[in-house]
Amino acid sequence: MIALSLAEIAAIVGGQPHDIPDPAVRVTGPVVIDSRKVETGSLFAAFAGEHVDGHDYAPRAVEAGAVAVLAARPLGVPAIVVEDVVGALGALARAVVERLGATAVALTGSAGKTSTKDLIAQLLQRRGPTVWPAGNLNNEIGLPLTALRAVEDTRYLVLEMGARYIGDIRYLTGLVPPRIGLVLNVGTAHIGEFGGREQIALAKGEMVESLPSAAEGGVAVLNADDPLVRAMTSRTKARVVLFGESDEADVRAENVRLTETGQPAFRLRTPSGCSDVTLRLYGEHHVSNALAAAAVAHELGMSVDEIAVALSEAGTLSRWRMEVTERSDGVTIVNDAYNANPESMRAALRALVAMGGATRATGGRTWAVLGPMAELGDDSLAEHDAVGRLAVRLNVSKLVAVGGREASWLQLGAYNEGSWGEESVHVSDTQAAIDLLRSELRPGDVVLVKASRSVGLEQVAQALLESSTEGEVAGR
Repeated sequence: MIALSLAEIAAIVGGQPHDIPDPAVRVTGPVVIDSRKVETGSLFAAFAGEHVDGHDYAPRAVEAGAVAVLAARPLGVPAIVVEDVVGALGALARAVVERLGATAVALTGSAGKTSTKDLIAQLLQRRGPTVWPAGNLNNEIGLPLTALRAVEDTRYLVLEMGARYIGDIRYLTGLVPPRIGLVLNVGTAHIGEFGGREQIALAKGEMVESLPSAAEGGVAVLNADDPLVRAMTSRTKARVVLFGESDEADVRAENVRLTETGQPAFRLRTPSGCSDVTLRLYGEHHVSNALAAAAVAHELGMSVDEIAVALSEAGTLSRWRMEVTERSDGVTIVNDAYNANPESMRAALRALVAMGGATRATGGRTWAVLGPMAELGDDSLAEHDAVGRLAVRLNVSKLVAVGGREASWLQLGAYNEGSWGEESVHVSDTQAAIDLLRSELRPGDVVLVKASRSVGLEQVAQALLESSTEGEVAGR
């Protein structure tokens, strides 16, 4: 964070200093919410969570080097006391960003946000100092924490914005107003809370409504291949740039194909020319993510050749998102267990089949180890059934459905589609899945592990890797 005194911070957030010997002391370290991450000069923001109250860790944070605590009550240590710590954190982020000359780029979408954010960051950091969120810090706490990592020489600030309700993105864009806003897609993630894709589109479109006008430099980057996203053109005053495979897209992919190992290759066409791209990432769904990143980079002055080289060299920055590891015995583990929705499930299954194509000639098999998708509401049964059916249609060798009721729907969909033998199985928990896979995997097999984050299915991938000797991580 840019260095601010405790007195300046108190004025920005409307807080009252308590037990602060010298209000001129400056915060020179990061703003953190985990006392274990405190550095000398930090500001520790104390949140009262469902299971843990950060206020209890305030003394530990100060002992570790925090100059003060942003808190909801006096704590007997240097603190700035506010009524609403979340609101104060947001106000501080807004004030810091206003003092910087950085260009803010924000993105949202039902699927692909984190992967696209990572691609944009890897492109823009070639142009200048860039700050972006680690993981998916995309809510009312994570976004300010990311923005507060910006310093005086930060040139680009890349922000991921998630939404569970109407108004969430409007709030986040109010904290850090973007000049470039990107909408990837409108899918079915959180459909149980929104009530329908039209409502999701209403929420995601708050991004483009927040942008400056075209005359003020505002740019809305929209997916030409998604009708609900493309329709957002009418909701913004910003200049619109379309990306996709449509002939009408300003930034588009031509001659899309997959390599023998399942990595996408295509001809990138922009208003300033064309260049060839071969991604290190796995799965055709990353083409759309790469085009979105290319459109942003092109708007910020990168040439098509620079973009193509950067995309071809970019890897995975966030954990458990198509994280590919080949074990020493020839088994490949694809850990995509960070999250799941129907769109990302389908994309991951297609990527699995593409990756397994090169090994089938030598007897290798594809395994889809899948768990429940959360927050689908009344659509849950149909969507889980459809994923199970798709696994059969794609000729996935083995489907292992892990968990309770939703997992049984996955297996039932596969059964009803024609998987009557040992091609699909339902197991009760992660340990049962681990035991099954350890006993049956053989060299050349490719294993996809995917479910909603709450399921914790990454334990399966980790156990399979721990049971082998050290492997080589690909795509990084």
